[in-house]
Amino acid sequence: MRHLISALDAKDQLYEILEKAEQFKKGHGPEKPLNGKSLAMVFQKASTRTRISFEVGMHQLGGHPLYLSSSDLQLGRGELIEDTARVMGRYVDGIMIRAREHDDVLEFARYSEIPVINGLTNLEHPCQAFTDIFTIKERKRTFDVHMTYMGDGNNVCNSLLLGTAMVGMDFTVACPSGYEPDPLILKDAKKLAKKTGSILNVTKDVKTAVIDSDVLYTDVWVSMGDEAEEAQRLMDLKDYQINQDILKMADSDAMVLHCLPAIRGQEITTDVLNGPQSAVWDQAENRLHVQKAILNWLL
Repeated sequence: MRHLISALDAKDQLYEILEKAEQFKKGHGPEKPLNGKSLAMVFQKASTRTRISFEVGMHQLGGHPLYLSSSDLQLGRGELIEDTARVMGRYVDGIMIRAREHDDVLEFARYSEIPVINGLTNLEHPCQAFTDIFTIKERKRTFDVHMTYMGDGNNVCNSLLLGTAMVGMDFTVACPSGYEPDPLILKDAKKLAKKTGSILNVTKDVKTAVIDSDVLYTDVWVSMGDEAEEAQRLMDLKDYQINQDILKMADSDAMVLHCLPAIRGQEITTDVLNGPQSAVWDQAENRLHVQKAILNWLL
Protein backbone atom coordinates (compact mmCIF):
# COMPACT_ATOMS: atom_id res chain seq x y z
CA MET A 1 0.00 0.00 0.00
CA ARG A 2 1.35 3.42 -1.00
CA HIS A 3 1.26 6.22 1.57
CA LEU A 4 2.74 9.72 1.83
CA ILE A 5 3.81 9.96 5.46
CA SER A 6 7.36 11.19 4.89
CA ALA A 7 8.71 13.06 1.90
CA LEU A 8 10.88 9.96 1.42
CA ASP A 9 7.78 7.96 0.49
CA ALA A 10 7.66 9.80 -2.84
CA LYS A 11 11.37 9.83 -3.64
CA ASP A 12 10.78 7.85 -6.83
CA GLN A 13 7.63 9.78 -7.79
CA LEU A 14 8.52 13.38 -6.96
CA TYR A 15 9.32 14.43 -10.53
CA GLU A 16 6.09 12.82 -11.70
CA ILE A 17 4.12 14.68 -9.00
CA LEU A 18 5.70 18.01 -9.96
CA GLU A 19 5.00 17.47 -13.65
CA LYS A 20 1.39 16.52 -12.96
CA ALA A 21 0.96 19.59 -10.74
CA GLU A 22 2.14 21.78 -13.62
CA GLN A 23 -0.41 20.13 -15.91
CA PHE A 24 -3.20 20.68 -13.42
CA LYS A 25 -2.24 24.33 -12.96
CA LYS A 26 -2.31 24.87 -16.73
CA GLY A 27 -5.67 23.11 -16.99
CA HIS A 28 -4.20 20.20 -18.95
CA GLY A 29 -4.68 17.45 -16.39
CA PRO A 30 -7.04 14.49 -16.82
CA GLU A 31 -10.74 15.35 -16.52
CA LYS A 32 -12.28 14.17 -13.23
CA PRO A 33 -9.81 11.28 -12.63
CA LEU A 34 -11.17 10.66 -9.12
CA ASN A 35 -14.85 10.49 -10.05
CA GLY A 36 -16.64 8.39 -7.43
CA LYS A 37 -13.70 8.48 -4.99
CA SER A 38 -13.92 9.82 -1.42
CA LEU A 39 -11.22 11.37 0.80
CA ALA A 40 -11.58 11.53 4.58
CA MET A 41 -9.77 14.59 5.95
CA VAL A 42 -8.96 14.23 9.66
CA PHE A 43 -7.91 17.41 11.48
CA GLN A 44 -6.43 17.36 14.96
CA LYS A 45 -4.95 20.81 14.25
CA ALA A 46 -6.64 23.82 12.72
CA SER A 47 -5.83 24.71 9.12
CA THR A 48 -6.48 27.22 6.37
CA ARG A 49 -4.45 26.17 3.33
CA THR A 50 -4.40 22.42 3.99
CA ARG A 51 -8.14 22.15 4.42
CA ILE A 52 -9.12 24.42 1.54
CA SER A 53 -6.59 23.02 -0.94
CA PHE A 54 -7.43 19.38 -0.25
CA GLU A 55 -11.18 19.98 -0.17
CA VAL A 56 -11.29 22.07 -3.33
CA GLY A 57 -8.70 19.87 -5.04
CA MET A 58 -10.65 16.68 -4.36
CA HIS A 59 -13.82 18.34 -5.68
CA GLN A 60 -12.07 19.54 -8.85
CA LEU A 61 -10.80 16.01 -9.48
CA GLY A 62 -14.36 14.71 -9.35
CA GLY A 63 -14.13 13.17 -5.88
CA HIS A 64 -15.86 13.84 -2.57
CA PRO A 65 -13.96 15.34 0.41
CA LEU A 66 -15.20 14.62 3.93
CA TYR A 67 -14.02 16.98 6.69
CA LEU A 68 -13.64 15.39 10.12
CA SER A 69 -12.42 17.27 13.19
CA SER A 70 -11.28 15.45 16.32
CA SER A 71 -14.70 16.01 17.88
CA ASP A 72 -16.37 14.26 14.91
CA LEU A 73 -14.56 10.98 15.58
CA GLN A 74 -14.51 8.44 18.40
CA LEU A 75 -10.73 8.90 18.62
CA GLY A 76 -11.49 11.73 21.01
CA ARG A 77 -13.30 9.27 23.30
CA GLY A 78 -10.56 6.70 23.37
CA GLU A 79 -11.14 4.50 20.32
CA LEU A 80 -7.88 2.95 19.19
CA ILE A 81 -6.24 4.38 16.08
CA GLU A 82 -6.02 0.90 14.58
CA ASP A 83 -9.79 0.40 14.95
CA THR A 84 -10.56 3.76 13.34
CA ALA A 85 -8.16 3.06 10.48
CA ARG A 86 -9.69 -0.34 9.76
CA VAL A 87 -13.24 1.03 9.75
CA MET A 88 -12.54 4.13 7.67
CA GLY A 89 -10.98 1.98 4.97
CA ARG A 90 -14.39 0.35 4.47
CA TYR A 91 -15.97 3.74 3.66
CA VAL A 92 -13.50 5.93 1.79
CA ASP A 93 -10.68 5.61 -0.75
CA GLY A 94 -8.03 7.71 1.02
CA ILE A 95 -7.30 9.51 4.25
CA MET A 96 -5.48 12.79 4.83
CA ILE A 97 -4.49 13.49 8.44
CA ARG A 98 -3.27 16.73 9.99
CA ALA A 99 -2.02 15.44 13.33
CA ARG A 100 -0.16 16.52 16.42
CA GLU A 101 2.07 13.45 16.63
CA HIS A 102 3.90 11.84 13.72
CA ASP A 103 3.63 8.45 15.40
CA ASP A 104 -0.17 8.66 15.23
CA VAL A 105 -0.06 8.94 11.45
CA LEU A 106 2.41 6.06 11.23
CA GLU A 107 0.06 3.99 13.37
CA PHE A 108 -2.88 4.93 11.18
CA ALA A 109 -1.01 3.88 8.04
CA ARG A 110 0.09 0.61 9.65
CA TYR A 111 -3.51 -0.57 9.92
CA SER A 112 -4.96 1.17 6.88
CA GLU A 113 -5.78 -0.68 3.68
CA ILE A 114 -6.11 2.61 1.79
CA PRO A 115 -3.57 5.42 1.16
CA VAL A 116 -2.80 7.77 4.05
CA ILE A 117 -1.46 11.29 3.42
CA ASN A 118 0.42 13.32 6.01
CA GLY A 119 -1.21 16.77 5.99
CA LEU A 120 1.20 17.88 8.76
CA THR A 121 2.74 16.35 11.86
CA ASN A 122 5.25 17.56 14.41
CA LEU A 123 8.02 15.87 12.39
CA GLU A 124 7.21 16.43 8.69
CA HIS A 125 5.06 18.38 6.23
CA PRO A 126 5.77 16.73 2.86
CA CYS A 127 2.86 18.33 0.96
CA GLN A 128 4.19 21.78 1.85
CA ALA A 129 7.78 20.93 0.93
CA PHE A 130 6.76 19.55 -2.47
CA THR A 131 4.76 22.73 -3.09
CA ASP A 132 7.78 24.87 -2.21
CA ILE A 133 10.00 22.96 -4.64
CA PHE A 134 7.32 23.27 -7.32
CA THR A 135 7.10 27.04 -6.74
CA ILE A 136 10.87 27.46 -7.00
CA LYS A 137 10.98 25.49 -10.26
CA GLU A 138 8.08 27.56 -11.59
CA ARG A 139 9.87 30.85 -10.85
CA LYS A 140 13.50 29.89 -11.46
CA ARG A 141 12.95 27.32 -14.24
CA THR A 142 15.58 25.09 -12.66
CA PHE A 143 16.43 23.09 -9.54
CA ASP A 144 20.01 24.38 -9.76
CA VAL A 145 19.52 26.98 -7.03
CA HIS A 146 20.59 27.58 -3.44
CA MET A 147 17.81 27.95 -0.86
CA THR A 148 18.40 29.22 2.66
CA TYR A 149 15.89 28.41 5.37
CA MET A 150 16.02 30.70 8.42
CA GLY A 151 14.66 30.07 11.89
CA ASP A 152 13.31 26.99 13.62
CA GLY A 153 14.35 23.67 12.05
CA ASN A 154 10.80 22.38 12.27
CA ASN A 155 8.59 19.93 10.35
CA VAL A 156 8.65 22.01 7.15
CA CYS A 157 12.43 22.31 7.33
CA ASN A 158 12.74 18.54 7.81
CA SER A 159 10.69 17.78 4.71
CA LEU A 160 12.53 20.45 2.72
CA LEU A 161 15.84 18.78 3.55
CA LEU A 162 14.57 15.57 1.99
CA GLY A 163 12.81 17.22 -0.94
CA THR A 164 15.72 19.41 -1.98
CA ALA A 165 18.10 16.46 -1.74
CA MET A 166 15.82 14.47 -4.05
CA VAL A 167 15.99 17.07 -6.83
CA GLY A 168 19.62 18.10 -6.34
CA MET A 169 18.88 21.56 -4.93
CA ASP A 170 21.38 23.12 -2.51
CA PHE A 171 19.84 23.83 0.90
CA THR A 172 21.20 25.65 3.95
CA VAL A 173 19.49 25.82 7.33
CA ALA A 174 20.39 28.87 9.42
CA CYS A 175 19.25 28.37 13.01
CA PRO A 176 20.47 28.90 16.58
CA SER A 177 21.70 26.02 18.74
CA GLY A 178 18.84 23.87 19.93
CA TYR A 179 16.70 24.58 16.86
CA GLU A 180 18.42 22.27 14.38
CA PRO A 181 16.39 19.97 12.12
CA ASP A 182 15.86 16.33 13.09
CA PRO A 183 19.26 14.55 13.01
CA LEU A 184 17.91 11.30 11.54
CA ILE A 185 16.16 13.17 8.73
CA LEU A 186 19.33 15.17 8.08
CA LYS A 187 21.25 11.89 7.86
CA ASP A 188 18.75 10.47 5.34
CA ALA A 189 18.83 13.70 3.33
CA LYS A 190 22.62 13.62 3.11
CA LYS A 191 22.49 10.05 1.79
CA LEU A 192 20.16 11.24 -0.98
CA ALA A 193 22.34 14.31 -1.59
CA LYS A 194 25.37 12.13 -2.36
CA LYS A 195 23.47 10.68 -5.32
CA THR A 196 21.98 13.94 -6.64
CA GLY A 197 24.81 16.40 -5.94
CA SER A 198 22.77 18.50 -3.53
CA ILE A 199 24.83 20.41 -0.95
CA LEU A 200 23.18 20.50 2.49
CA ASN A 201 24.40 22.61 5.40
CA VAL A 202 23.24 23.59 8.89
CA THR A 203 24.81 26.69 10.44
CA LYS A 204 24.27 29.34 13.11
CA ASP A 205 25.91 32.01 10.92
CA VAL A 206 23.19 34.01 9.18
CA LYS A 207 25.49 36.00 6.92
CA THR A 208 27.31 32.93 5.61
CA ALA A 209 24.01 31.16 4.98
CA VAL A 210 22.31 34.04 3.18
CA ILE A 211 25.03 35.48 0.91
CA ASP A 212 24.16 34.91 -2.75
CA SER A 213 21.17 32.67 -1.93
CA ASP A 214 18.59 32.33 -4.71
CA VAL A 215 15.70 31.60 -2.32
CA LEU A 216 15.06 32.74 1.26
CA TYR A 217 12.52 30.77 3.29
CA THR A 218 11.08 31.13 6.77
CA ASP A 219 8.24 29.84 8.93
CA VAL A 220 6.63 30.90 12.20
CA TRP A 221 8.85 30.80 15.25
CA VAL A 222 6.06 29.64 17.57
CA SER A 223 4.16 26.73 16.04
CA MET A 224 0.92 25.25 17.38
CA GLY A 225 1.84 23.44 20.59
CA ASP A 226 4.88 25.65 21.31
CA GLU A 227 2.97 28.52 22.92
CA ALA A 228 4.43 27.85 26.38
CA GLU A 229 7.92 28.50 24.94
CA GLU A 230 6.98 31.70 23.12
CA ALA A 231 9.07 34.17 25.12
CA GLN A 232 12.20 32.01 24.91
CA ARG A 233 11.72 31.29 21.22
CA LEU A 234 11.32 34.96 20.33
CA MET A 235 14.54 35.74 22.16
CA ASP A 236 16.51 32.85 20.63
CA LEU A 237 15.35 33.45 17.06
CA LYS A 238 15.39 37.27 16.90
CA ASP A 239 18.51 37.37 14.69
CA TYR A 240 16.97 35.03 12.10
CA GLN A 241 14.29 37.34 10.75
CA ILE A 242 13.96 37.87 6.99
CA ASN A 243 14.02 41.64 6.48
CA GLN A 244 15.39 44.09 3.93
CA ASP A 245 18.93 43.90 5.33
CA ILE A 246 18.92 40.11 5.00
CA LEU A 247 17.34 40.28 1.54
CA LYS A 248 20.12 42.60 0.34
CA MET A 249 22.71 39.94 1.25
CA ALA A 250 21.06 37.38 -1.02
CA ASP A 251 21.17 37.27 -4.81
CA SER A 252 19.63 40.39 -6.37
CA ASP A 253 16.93 38.21 -7.94
CA ALA A 254 16.30 36.11 -4.82
CA MET A 255 12.74 35.00 -4.15
CA VAL A 256 11.13 34.86 -0.71
CA LEU A 257 8.95 32.00 0.53
CA HIS A 258 6.84 31.52 3.66
CA CYS A 259 4.40 28.64 4.15
CA LEU A 260 1.99 30.84 6.17
CA PRO A 261 0.45 31.89 8.47
CA ALA A 262 3.00 34.69 8.91
CA ILE A 263 3.53 36.74 12.05
CA ARG A 264 4.66 40.04 10.60
CA GLY A 265 7.42 41.64 12.61
CA GLN A 266 8.66 38.33 13.99
CA GLU A 267 10.10 35.90 11.43
CA ILE A 268 9.48 38.23 8.48
CA THR A 269 8.78 41.91 7.94
CA THR A 270 5.67 43.14 6.14
CA ASP A 271 7.63 44.96 3.43
CA VAL A 272 9.44 41.75 2.46
CA LEU A 273 6.34 39.55 2.67
CA ASN A 274 4.38 41.90 0.42
CA GLY A 275 7.38 43.01 -1.64
CA PRO A 276 8.23 42.34 -5.30
CA GLN A 277 10.56 39.43 -4.47
CA SER A 278 7.92 37.55 -2.50
CA ALA A 279 6.42 34.45 -4.11
CA VAL A 280 4.37 33.66 -1.00
CA TRP A 281 0.94 34.06 -2.59
CA ASP A 282 1.84 31.89 -5.60
CA GLN A 283 3.27 29.40 -3.13
CA ALA A 284 -0.04 29.32 -1.23
CA GLU A 285 -2.01 28.81 -4.45
CA ASN A 286 0.30 26.01 -5.51
CA ARG A 287 -0.76 23.91 -2.52
CA LEU A 288 -3.92 23.23 -4.54
CA HIS A 289 -2.15 22.06 -7.68
CA VAL A 290 0.45 19.93 -5.92
CA GLN A 291 -2.13 18.32 -3.66
CA LYS A 292 -4.22 17.44 -6.70
CA ALA A 293 -1.15 15.75 -8.17
CA ILE A 294 -0.59 13.83 -4.93
CA LEU A 295 -4.22 12.72 -4.83
CA ASN A 296 -4.08 11.68 -8.47
CA TRP A 297 -0.95 9.59 -7.75
CA LEU A 298 -2.25 7.86 -4.63
CA LEU A 299 -5.95 7.44 -5.42
